[in-house]
Amino acid sequence: MFEFFWWILAALRYSSTEDKKLVKSVRTIVGFTPRNLSLYHLAMKHSSMAVTNKRGFRESNERLEYLGDAVLGLVVAELLFARYPYKDEGFLTEMRSKIVNRESLNRLGKKIGLQNIIVYNEAAKSNISHKSLYGDTMEALIGAVYLDLGYKACKSFVIRRLINHHFDLEKLIHDNPNYKSKIIEWAQKNDRSLDFEVKELETSGKFKQFEAQIVVDGEVQETGYGLSKKKAEQDAARKTCEKNNI
Repeated sequence: MFEFFWWILAALRYSSTEDKKLVKSVRTIVGFTPRNLSLYHLAMKHSSMAVTNKRGFRESNERLEYLGDAVLGLVVAELLFARYPYKDEGFLTEMRSKIVNRESLNRLGKKIGLQNIIVYNEAAKSNISHKSLYGDTMEALIGAVYLDLGYKACKSFVIRRLINHHFDLEKLIHDNPNYKSKIIEWAQKNDRSLDFEVKELETSGKFKQFEAQIVVDGEVQETGYGLSKKKAEQDAARKTCEKNNI
């Protein structure tokens, strides 16, 4: 009843075609009617469309993306912590990474239809990384929902509309993409030198922890961590693949 009231109010309040389209899209995607529509307009504004405001600040969805990334990480971590009470930190971290990594969020953004409401500079299309466009906007949308409707509604959106509908967690447990092979194949294809530098870290606990760095053409790309050398290399390789849109 309360949500229906907000839907009627939004229909009366927003008269422009653009506003009505966005209200309808957000309600379809999120499951709630937006209250502060300006947040969602901003969430859909790519940096290629940034405009300098009176305070000299270029407004785009990048700040909302930063906030949404943090909120998404918290919601997923909380969900996994409750659902798998007997799994260790390494398992939880790996599962969270499988859900919130850039490639996964990009696929998810397309599935829920963000391509229909994202605003970006068509003329600069070739310079925009479309491999990260949808994932970045997904995080910005989550940031907007959090500011507009609060943590409880945002958590409901992430779990019910995103994770429960689009992820099979039990299948994801056994899904283990070989990022190391992927980065090696990329380096060979592009004639780049590639090295993995792994070392054991000093820890006070009973478990060993390893740090791996991926070095491309003599430059350190990313650093990964794990309870084994293999897991540390995979973590570093995953981060490097995401950084370079591989």
